[in-house]
Amino acid sequence: MNRLITTFKNIFAIDELRGRILNTLLFITAFRLGSAIVLPGVDPNKLNLNPQGLLGLLDTFLGGAFSKASIFALGIMPYISASIAIQLLTLALPYFQKMQKEGESGRKRLNQITRVLTIGVTAVQAITYVRTTIPQEALLIDRGLFTISSLFILTAGTIFCMWLGERITDKGIGNGISMIIMIGIVSRLPGAIYGEALSRGTGGSLIFVLELVGLFFVIMGAVVLTQAVRRIPIQYAKQVIGNKVVGGQRQYLPLKLNAAGVMPIIFAQALMFIPTYVAGLFAEKSDFAASVQNAFQSYTTWQYNLLFSLLIIIFTFFYTAISVNPVQIADDMKRSGGFIPGVKPGIQTSEYIGTVLDRITLPGAAMLAIVAILPAMANLLGMTSGFAQFFGGTSLLIMVGVVLDTLQQVESYLLMRRYEGLMKSGRVQGRANSETVAA
Repeated sequence: MNRLITTFKNIFAIDELRGRILNTLLFITAFRLGSAIVLPGVDPNKLNLNPQGLLGLLDTFLGGAFSKASIFALGIMPYISASIAIQLLTLALPYFQKMQKEGESGRKRLNQITRVLTIGVTAVQAITYVRTTIPQEALLIDRGLFTISSLFILTAGTIFCMWLGERITDKGIGNGISMIIMIGIVSRLPGAIYGEALSRGTGGSLIFVLELVGLFFVIMGAVVLTQAVRRIPIQYAKQVIGNKVVGGQRQYLPLKLNAAGVMPIIFAQALMFIPTYVAGLFAEKSDFAASVQNAFQSYTTWQYNLLFSLLIIIFTFFYTAISVNPVQIADDMKRSGGFIPGVKPGIQTSEYIGTVLDRITLPGAAMLAIVAILPAMANLLGMTSGFAQFFGGTSLLIMVGVVLDTLQQVESYLLMRRYEGLMKSGRVQGRANSETVAA
């Protein structure tokens, strides 16, 4: 406890770090206040929204703003969709590839294109949200007027959330976009724990405690999955520059066990409605189609989780292949005079890196699939659906990733000021290391 108190004292003793933390808290407060403001023309007492599937996941990311018909009902998600689209375009179109290689100016242009695309995506999603989600009995004004006003309000709300995320990144601590998503998820954790405690009652106190212990170990497993890396040794040749000998040291290329992050789960979840939709078209004429529809309507069935796991594994390999380029890594190493001991530079190096990447991606994908289906298993064990969501899936991985990233940034400030607070209480794996080369 004394070490923890000392750590907090050291954190707030640094003026810049203290200012960034306070700025982050201010921006987060603004986001949470906006999430509680209902769209004009809606009677919140007549809203009975209970989104399921992908919409339920979206509502979790937004801290309930989606189901409350808030002015932040779409939140930062249109920006995420636009960013993914631009990222895929940089892999497919030479025009975007050229901009990506232009350095800072190219990144600014890509960011500007992403913002413009965000407005278009938000407009389409806003109209869809208003027409399909808000029931007529909950409206206090004409439907047409409500649609037009909500289109502008929801678009402005998403732009404001995007601005908040950029401000947190520039003036606060951590990645702003990820921080906003994480806060939306965490905001539901106290209510989920309270609801689970009420469901167990006084006679189930021991079971509730065991559930909390299990949640702790699941979080530790998610930390291991997020931070695990396979280090490939790299030797740099000695070079004579002027009167100095430069190079000759050994460094490491870290390949993450889960290089795809949470994206495979999001992609897989987005496709899980297809079996239910297709089977529903033939349910009246075929008993088999009706049984398929019933099997995939609940996320706790073994058919749903089997297909979900397979899709996650497939998307993990796909997303890892487009995000980690062994050929580019090998070329960068060759230009900087680096090589892997026992492997020739060039094609053989890229093939070696690709082989290692394939070998670690399979267990990483399997672990990711297990984490993704843990909420269904927790629900089958009798936990409430709200509490079971925190036992795995996208929510848990996002929380763990954002917290670790924020902790690393805080520690970097402490190290710059020669404070040892966090280092004494535990080393954070994955922090910038002089022996590690960024892939």
